[in-house]
Amino acid sequence: MKNNRSTSKCRYGSLYKSGELKRRAEALNKRLAACDICPRSCGINRFEGNGGYCRSGKLISLASHCAHHGEEPALSGTRGSGTIFFNSCNLRCIYCQNSQISQGNDRDEHVDSRGLAEMMLYLQDELRCHNINLVSPTHYVPQIVEALCQAVPLGLDIPIVYNTNAYDSVETISMLDGIVDIYLPDIKYASNKWARKFSGARRYVEHSRLSILEMYRQVGNLVIDDEGVAQRGLIVRHLILPNRLAGSDESLEWLATALSRDVTLSIMAQYNPCHHAPAEPLLSRRITAGEYREVVDIVNGLGMDNGWLQQLDSADHYLPDFHREGHPFSR
Repeated sequence: MKNNRSTSKCRYGSLYKSGELKRRAEALNKRLAACDICPRSCGINRFEGNGGYCRSGKLISLASHCAHHGEEPALSGTRGSGTIFFNSCNLRCIYCQNSQISQGNDRDEHVDSRGLAEMMLYLQDELRCHNINLVSPTHYVPQIVEALCQAVPLGLDIPIVYNTNAYDSVETISMLDGIVDIYLPDIKYASNKWARKFSGARRYVEHSRLSILEMYRQVGNLVIDDEGVAQRGLIVRHLILPNRLAGSDESLEWLATALSRDVTLSIMAQYNPCHHAPAEPLLSRRITAGEYREVVDIVNGLGMDNGWLQQLDSADHYLPDFHREGHPFSR
């Protein structure tokens, strides 16, 4: 990888000192009264209960937090990525490998913003993780920013990773400018037909692309420190699906032309027919060697040299179990 190097501190500390972090938290919090945080714009009052598509209220529903060593190398480093898994999701992917928590979880933990702040500090100070990695954070953006207002004066100063399916509102993403250090979006589909059929999302292509463009505007290409650990920038994940359903050629060409050929990619070969996928003929199998090679050839043909490529046998190694005590990825 040919990434820039940096030793700069996180920018959200300056936003806290100026009072801008608090102002954004208050503005985002008000939007929960008629929620329009994600593209679904359900309009429900989340102060009054767990409604809307994501079934999430004001309190934060958590599944797990841990030092995760299975993320991209620049995120996991040597001490792990401080990963916080939020319950629920604003997509309904029928093949979701995290369906135990994305579709609801009877073992969840509810915390307020103070509890989330304490969790962030635990991951930084006790587990010495390289970053705070927020998985499926879209529906909890107001609470996350509120938590940062409490964590920063207590010493939080490591990068914030926004690990998202990219079905985000560009208006919400714009509020995270200077707060999020590393964006880690998926680019799932190049077809709204398949996005609606397999993930229950209308206009996924438009929303995801606008959001990724805004993310890239904010943080640019990946910046690493002298130890190869990410400090700032964009990493785009792309999961290869069987039968070319991910539209890999269109999505990758869009990234190369709309952003840059230097953007950092994480090409994922770990697809497993999880959740409801076994009942869907187009998604009921793993990817083939031919499908894998086709995407590798697309990346090489576009001259996109920055990033990581999972091996074809990755499907055997990346299935979490959130019903397991402790780390969901431990075996």
